[in-house]
Amino acid sequence: MTGNRSLPVSRVPDSRDAPPLRWAIMGPGWIAERFTESVQAHTSQVIAAIGSRSLDRSELFAARHGIPAAFGSYKELAASDVDIIYVATPHNFHYKAALLALDAGKHVLIEKPIGINREQAAGIADRAAEAGLFAAEAMWTFFLPKFDVIRQVLDSGMLGDLTTVFAEYGEHFDRSHRIFDPALAGGPLLDLGTYPLSLITSVLGEPDHLLALGEPHESGVNAQLSAVMSFAGGRQAMMNTQLHNFTPTSATIVGTEASLTIDGPFNMPGGFAVRFPDGTRLAYEEPAGAHFEGLHYEAAAVARAIAAGQLEVPQRPLAESIRTMAVADAIRNQLGIVFPGESSASGRRD
Repeated sequence: MTGNRSLPVSRVPDSRDAPPLRWAIMGPGWIAERFTESVQAHTSQVIAAIGSRSLDRSELFAARHGIPAAFGSYKELAASDVDIIYVATPHNFHYKAALLALDAGKHVLIEKPIGINREQAAGIADRAAEAGLFAAEAMWTFFLPKFDVIRQVLDSGMLGDLTTVFAEYGEHFDRSHRIFDPALAGGPLLDLGTYPLSLITSVLGEPDHLLALGEPHESGVNAQLSAVMSFAGGRQAMMNTQLHNFTPTSATIVGTEASLTIDGPFNMPGGFAVRFPDGTRLAYEEPAGAHFEGLHYEAAAVARAIAAGQLEVPQRPLAESIRTMAVADAIRNQLGIVFPGESSASGRRD
């Protein structure tokens, strides 16, 4: 019986083979730098423009990366001659930036999280559908080759009936980081916690019951939170995220036949193992990497989808992005965490 056990192979094509699109980047920050470096090194995609509210910042970014056009406003960028806009602003600006791009007739890839609440995520999805344009959340983890294999393992039933998911993510940040800024929807939930929460909701769906615990930080943001969730059929999940220090950033999916543990950090390129009760272990080997080694996969997948006339990507459907934000809202509602512009964590205004 054990002799028949084997892992599938990744079906992710070479990123260089994806049909090239003309990309614009909205927001010249840290993640935009990493995205540009990865895309230019590993794909045939063309980054044709960069935009910021500061023309100087745009021009410096463009000079560093050989980008031909730089704009000093998001509106000018949205009107430029490009196929798709990658929204890389701080996440509390994702919603307005995405709508600006869609209203200008551009496809859009929005850095995670897609918005700060479910209402914003659903609003982006609705606007894209009305316009007949592509939209997706840049949850880059789900586009990695290892996650294609994990998806096949789950779909095959190799793990049996799924019972539990454990996932966590913690990092240390310099005190000047925007994660400590309440005005920028700071705290670990949307920066880090979106990874374990996205994994849990992708694998198990939306919980029917949730209990959350939180700890405040002196800056005014949340410092740490944990959540225990129950799902239909008695399944459970546990997640933790915090900004105090680095953690293994581990994830395990447990089933009645086997358990799958993703090497930490689980959200980046790397390996995983499937373990059976009889001691059999199946290992998927993938070189460990970070953003440079991984961000190009989402750009290539998006380009393939748009070239094929698709309005979404199977790796991160908009319904899953909306679901993740709904669960994040439920956690925040229990902890009393409200972001700027909201009257509650659901996103409704007075």
